[in-house]
Amino acid sequence: MKVLHARCAGLDVHKEKVFAGVRIADGGKVTEHVQSFSTTTKGLLELSDYLASFGVTHVVMEATGVYWRPVWHVLVGNFELTLANAAHVKNVPGRKSDVKDCIWLANLLAHGLVRGSFVPPQPIEELRQLMRMRKQFVREIAQHSLRIQKGLEDMNIKLGNVVTDVLGTTGRSILYKLAAGVTDPEVLANEARGTLKKKREELVEALRGRVTEHHRFLLKLHLETIEMLEGQVSQIDERVGGALDPFREGIELLTSIPGVGEQTATVLVSEIGTDMSRFATSAQLISWAGLCPRSDESAGKHRSRRIRRASPWLRTCLVQAAWGAARSKNTYLQAQYFRIKARRGSKKAAIAVAASILTAAWHMLRDGVFYKDLGPDYFLRHDREKTAKKLAKRIENLGFQVTLTQAA
Repeated sequence: MKVLHARCAGLDVHKEKVFAGVRIADGGKVTEHVQSFSTTTKGLLELSDYLASFGVTHVVMEATGVYWRPVWHVLVGNFELTLANAAHVKNVPGRKSDVKDCIWLANLLAHGLVRGSFVPPQPIEELRQLMRMRKQFVREIAQHSLRIQKGLEDMNIKLGNVVTDVLGTTGRSILYKLAAGVTDPEVLANEARGTLKKKREELVEALRGRVTEHHRFLLKLHLETIEMLEGQVSQIDERVGGALDPFREGIELLTSIPGVGEQTATVLVSEIGTDMSRFATSAQLISWAGLCPRSDESAGKHRSRRIRRASPWLRTCLVQAAWGAARSKNTYLQAQYFRIKARRGSKKAAIAVAASILTAAWHMLRDGVFYKDLGPDYFLRHDREKTAKKLAKRIENLGFQVTLTQAA
């Protein structure tokens, strides 16, 4: 095979050590050198000097948890770095060791057999970490809300039967009163706001229960934790606001897609960035996001068409946007959703719409244009003959005779 990189290295990264395998091809002769280094900053600087002493130009390492990050930060800028998916560069079974792994990686890189993973630049990486942390905090708030409802059931208080949002204005006022020791249903019902005032009798009946000191203690802890988490979410939102300044134009473009709000657009930018040159085609981006069926065919039979496992942060965000787009009336995405839902079900339809949203995002960020909807009648316009035959067959099934003629 043709050698693309004469001087390259493969790194087998672990928590405490990193094994460096240097491969040098000179005049048809190949020499290999292996040495281990500590993953401390001092050890990684020694690794950088070691690679430079051999004139290494390209370095490859596996994406092993978070252990590759400090190595990447030290070496970036000095070498051409490639981050490889560990599942794509497995060594031959029965020949695995740390020394052989790093040499194996170097050999793959030398012949151009390693496909690099997407590593975002520092501003995108920081925004990504903020948005992922925010989502974790929001999930924890939802979990504490469920625990509060579980505690209310133990108190025999049916607040959730009357109030839609237990952590809404009315719900919180009642919960704080309960935590403070107020148990009189008439007094608690006075905290009702808005349309809930019309349901006073139902609210009083729902608030009649058995509240103990133990219940009040747990309820107070949950409320304090929710307050703390909401404060942290607010801090993240403030910091994200400043970090978004370089990406305002991209977010403005993305919010023109049905179902995509500012929060979803921010997550999209934090996960894929705004430079679409990293993904050669929109299909490559969809595959990277895990939104297309896998290719698993043997002897002419498709064994599985399930979507593959990928980053849950991007995919869950896009699927949520797809459900919102399915409710956007008179749009192409809604028409696509119902068209696929009739044949494959709602879940597969949502995945397909999510893939369409990501396809549109790729083109919009690449070309710097706003979303242009194809219209709810897109499929009817492009499948006129097929649609006409299908409707004619339905009429014939009702006992009528149909003749299709082209209108002038």
